[in-house]
Amino acid sequence: MILKLISNYTDKKDILKKTYQRMETLNLIKNDPWLEPYANAISGRHQHAIDKEAELTQNGKTSLSDFASGYLYFGLHNTGKEWIFREWAPNATQMFLIGDFNGWKELKKYALKRKANGIWEIKLPADTMKHGDLYKLKIYWEGGQGERIPAWATRVVQDDQTKIFSAQVWAPKKPYKMKKRTFKPATDPLLIYECHIGMAQQEEKVGSYREFQEKILPRIAKDGYNCIQIMAIQEHPYYGSFGYHVSSFFAASSRFGTPDELKELIDTAHQMGLAVIMDIVHSHAVKNEVEGLGNFAGDPNQYFYPGDRHEHPAWDSLCFDYGKNEVLHFLLSNCKFWLEEYHFDGFRFDGVTSMLYYSHGLGEAFCNYGDYFNGHEDDNAICYLTLANRLIHQVNPKAITIAEEVSGMPGLAAKYEDGGYGFDYRMAMNIPDYWIKTIKEKIDEDWKPSSMFWEVTNRRKDEKTISYCESHDQALVGDKTIIFRLIDADMYWHMQKGDENYTVSRGIALHKMIRLLTASTINGGYLNFMGNEFGHPEWIDFPREGNNWSYKYARRQWDLVDNKNLAYHYLNDFDQAMLTVIRGTKNFQNIPIQEIWHNDGDQILAYMRKDLVFVFNFNPKQSFTDYGFLVPEGAYEVILNTDNPAYGGNGLTDDTVTHFTMPDPLYKKDKKGWMKLYVPARTAMVLRRKK
Repeated sequence: MILKLISNYTDKKDILKKTYQRMETLNLIKNDPWLEPYANAISGRHQHAIDKEAELTQNGKTSLSDFASGYLYFGLHNTGKEWIFREWAPNATQMFLIGDFNGWKELKKYALKRKANGIWEIKLPADTMKHGDLYKLKIYWEGGQGERIPAWATRVVQDDQTKIFSAQVWAPKKPYKMKKRTFKPATDPLLIYECHIGMAQQEEKVGSYREFQEKILPRIAKDGYNCIQIMAIQEHPYYGSFGYHVSSFFAASSRFGTPDELKELIDTAHQMGLAVIMDIVHSHAVKNEVEGLGNFAGDPNQYFYPGDRHEHPAWDSLCFDYGKNEVLHFLLSNCKFWLEEYHFDGFRFDGVTSMLYYSHGLGEAFCNYGDYFNGHEDDNAICYLTLANRLIHQVNPKAITIAEEVSGMPGLAAKYEDGGYGFDYRMAMNIPDYWIKTIKEKIDEDWKPSSMFWEVTNRRKDEKTISYCESHDQALVGDKTIIFRLIDADMYWHMQKGDENYTVSRGIALHKMIRLLTASTINGGYLNFMGNEFGHPEWIDFPREGNNWSYKYARRQWDLVDNKNLAYHYLNDFDQAMLTVIRGTKNFQNIPIQEIWHNDGDQILAYMRKDLVFVFNFNPKQSFTDYGFLVPEGAYEVILNTDNPAYGGNGLTDDTVTHFTMPDPLYKKDKKGWMKLYVPARTAMVLRRKK
């Protein structure tokens, strides 16, 4: 039921409470004195969210979860006795339900009745339509008419011949029932495998939910990841958009299979200990009018900002009007729908930077704190994101929310109570940019360990991040993955075991070192994109006119990693071993990182986390004998070495040797001694202190 919204407050207690909240300094500001000059802006944004939540919940009489139940009211519903359909379209003058059940004709008995607040409704006998029937809306408005797919449709399919999209009645006699009703994601740490259902298979085609469940989930679990992040779930007309130009926000893409098959995939993942988060797109929408919301009932601004803010200048898409309560109702309900209906464990919010700023972050440098509080920010969008996080954690306290945000907006992943926006994590987008820039612009001799260490640990203390070397962004045509930048064309000619040349050997070595440095310095979680764990050689290029609509590059070549005669499996085996080390220490992500040593001249870096010591030698030519590191006294064993022949290394060290510290009178009080190691060029190792 759509709730009545209240905007006027007369309750004295609420006024006093709000006044007190304004007076109290938020922890976000207390934790970072540099934010003090912007205290009014930060407090104002926080208060905006408080006020809006009070408005949407009738001053606390209901909850955000109650408000975000629009999918139970709008759209098509079978009560058992009848069908009820509702749509919000204030600009419409007439509306008809058309479909297989009435020969796609505008018949009086299928005309919707206009109710209050721009809501249209029709009730039909239970035998009117059946499972699998196709339907649409025929909408009239002043000066025009058109067929539209209902905004709240939960199933949308495309005709193979005509390519026309239609809503579909989804009411199977035996709907899928989740076997695992409750699931608690493992976040100690969170290890994310980013994936795309359609291109997850080996064959040159669009993969299915079922194929992914049967073939890919076991690989992910075996590799040691505990979470999958699925792209392109929400229905999108153009496959090549990677799922980012959404048309039907409540419909799971039918090109991969049925809603029940997606539910079974998620259920199976849960049974395997894998959390499932969805890449949700609320930053913009596809411009399509017939398939999408672009001009739903003759009003292009029904869901979107008017005027100059209507279109995204870089994405050729439409920007939601986050200042409208009806739009908030739509988007918040969308969040709850995926949590409740499909049992997703949370969301990675796409394009958050685009939402935060009027400029969408385009052409902005974000050099100082003033750039985040100069009045160029969309307070409505900030309010929405804050409420979305409030809602998601209200529906499922264990849910995971991640923000894809590049500007570094302070407070994004800070607690709501502290004045933050409430995301659990933010993407550490600086890290992949750094690695790509380093590989592109610097010769090996100029790689500085001090710079690397600063980059992978550069984050706000009160915000958790998802660290990663590369995501799908780096795998697309127009960009290159790390392995491709390191090895390039030699990937095709010298990955046979025994035929590796210098370029391949260097690439394999650095690929492992870059990943180990990134993954071992996390403060929240780590992400890998599908196939990059073994150095997938091909970029991603979806079928399009320019490649003759080929699926050759819209797939993953698993046979490469499965072939033990090729060097790809070395990288995959190392990835598994690396994750085993990280998972072997409970709450690894919360353990302080202590730098032991760095020397940019030698290109040596060493740091500790609890009983683990990480040692890197990025020097391309020089190996070091008896290189000393000051560490807590004791005996240390090597538990991981990038130079191990099992991972494509040269095996220059004897990793069975236990390394004992040598006492130093100067550090006796600190109970520290010198551990001396042979550190070959371009290698890294992990040592553990014996109990």
